[in-house]
Amino acid sequence: MARYTEALTVERGGFRIKVPESWWEFDVRPESRDDSIRRMVDERVRLHPELEQYRDAYVTFLRKAAADAWKSGALYCGCMAESFGGETPITGSVTVSLVGGRTKAGDPLANDPAAIAAQLAVKEARRPGDSWREVTTVDIPGVGPAARTRGVEDVPVPDDALNRTVRAVLMQTYIPVPGQEGKVALVAGSSQVLDLADSFFDIFDAITSTFRFVS
Repeated sequence: MARYTEALTVERGGFRIKVPESWWEFDVRPESRDDSIRRMVDERVRLHPELEQYRDAYVTFLRKAAADAWKSGALYCGCMAESFGGETPITGSVTVSLVGGRTKAGDPLANDPAAIAAQLAVKEARRPGDSWREVTTVDIPGVGPAARTRGVEDVPVPDDALNRTVRAVLMQTYIPVPGQEGKVALVAGSSQVLDLADSFFDIFDAITSTFRFVS
């Protein structure tokens, strides 16, 4: 999982972040994302014919990631879907969203990292294989302190009538937006490859550490 050495800088309204250049990015709007994904997969397979056997797996994963990103209001969604010699591709994603909240009285919620961390629930695994979540504060170089959760969590399936969940490696970093009370940039990394949790935590941390606000 450490074979990526080149980084691609992505800049959107108000921020920039670096991801491995082999990652996928596409239009997440419902009216155009399926065609965008199809064209990107076709191009990747054309350049690397050995990936043909994974075409359907790539398309399915990328469509789900795009749909989830759109529903969460993400401003950026980057995905990895790579074959490392196994039967199925290794997949993961990183999204960046601008979020905020208000109290019942209508006042903006505090976006101080310590205050955010105090509101996030810790969950301990009682036995091997249980879901778990750690809550910490971290320092983003050039940005400052931020609240963070990381763990292996049961994530609700969006719009599922049966209220099913999917277990995933998840890291979420809440970075206060300067000059905007109650607003945070949420950098969320996710993968369903549970056996590689530690490797994905390293990847998500490395990507999040490149986050910067721009004017």
